[in-house]
Amino acid sequence: MMEEAAKLIAHSRFLIAFTGAGISAESGIPTFRDKNGLWEKYRVEEVATPEAFRRNPRLVWEFYRMRMKLMKKAKPNRGHLALAELERMGLLKAVITQNIDNLHREAGNKNVVELHGNIYRVKCTSCAYRENLLESEKLEEFLEEEGLPKCPKCGSLLRPDVVWFGEPLPQEALQKAFKLAERADVCLVIGTSGQVFPAAYVPYIVKENGGYVIEINPKESGITPIADIFLKGFAGETMEHLLAKVKRCLKDKGC
Repeated sequence: MMEEAAKLIAHSRFLIAFTGAGISAESGIPTFRDKNGLWEKYRVEEVATPEAFRRNPRLVWEFYRMRMKLMKKAKPNRGHLALAELERMGLLKAVITQNIDNLHREAGNKNVVELHGNIYRVKCTSCAYRENLLESEKLEEFLEEEGLPKCPKCGSLLRPDVVWFGEPLPQEALQKAFKLAERADVCLVIGTSGQVFPAAYVPYIVKENGGYVIEINPKESGITPIADIFLKGFAGETMEHLLAKVKRCLKDKGC
């Protein structure tokens, strides 16, 4: 199956990747639904909904500052680095991710569609102000603050620029993801439960348009029934082996 997956990738015309929390778990970032995941320790309705923010913004910001600190320490793993290498090789056209940890960009991927936002971005609850704390180099200062963050333009509360439960996905990112999926002839699905929609429609769109779906996961997911190839394993080791086989395939004209 690994050989078949490598052939599909090596001969792909428009390869995309669709990633979830599982690819970042190997970087030390907890997933949500697995054992010891975030939702075992925190109640969704208290820290990850618009209602929770209106009710107790201080608690929500404590939760997200904690996650920022955790993610800031994380480094891209072999799974992230393999995807970045596939892009540098000209094979991978885009990464569509449900993750907010920024690790695909840190690994070197340039064309990243973030369906659920970015942990390091903040936005105003009243005006159009947005800021990427990494790009403005204000992250450390922001994490040291104890009070509620206020908009420098209008003084209203800032909130994390992420998608909370009960909120729609950003239409621009979602439409871009769906258009990429329509063009793709191969989709690498890595580390996602396949249970969060509309994001999980991405591999279905690829399949409906005649493309192939290759899934990499330590256990079966909601995507497995439509996958053409299922590679059971963790993202880092599996992607490293797969990348090596793709490179050999490209060197071997008979592949």
